[in-house]
Amino acid sequence: MSSPVLDALDHQLIDLLARDARVSNRKIAAELGVTEGTVRGRIKRLQQDGLIAFTAITGFEMGKKSRLAFINVQAEVDRLREVADAIAALPEVNAVLVTMGQFNIAALCLFDELETLQHIASDLVLMIDGVHHVETSIAVSTVKYEARMAKITPPDHVADED
Repeated sequence: MSSPVLDALDHQLIDLLARDARVSNRKIAAELGVTEGTVRGRIKRLQQDGLIAFTAITGFEMGKKSRLAFINVQAEVDRLREVADAIAALPEVNAVLVTMGQFNIAALCLFDELETLQHIASDLVLMIDGVHHVETSIAVSTVKYEARMAKITPPDHVADED
């Protein structure tokens, strides 16, 4: 599958929505000098291509699981994708990234109690075939969290726009 091609109008549209996703299609159309139908069609295509999604992002304090942890994983290089996919399949894990350095996978999860984190890291992640070592880090305070760039809540399926 080839990557979707974005033109200047797509980029302008995404930029406007990134600043305020609640702006009306009419206002976007007026600002970009196109019709409201063009805006509606572009947004629908961008959603269908998985390039944008609309969701409400809550702060950590709103959820029952309000503590953030990083689970760094050393996995066998020749099984890296398989291990990353297995970690991503765990419902307790919110994000999985393939990384470079001492650890080649980083998983992010929200948890409520230390026992929950221990269960995720030791009983679930460490037991995956191909995982050699797991190290956890717990966020103790948040200095900066840019939700637009670092969304850690699971995405929903994109609903069709009526």
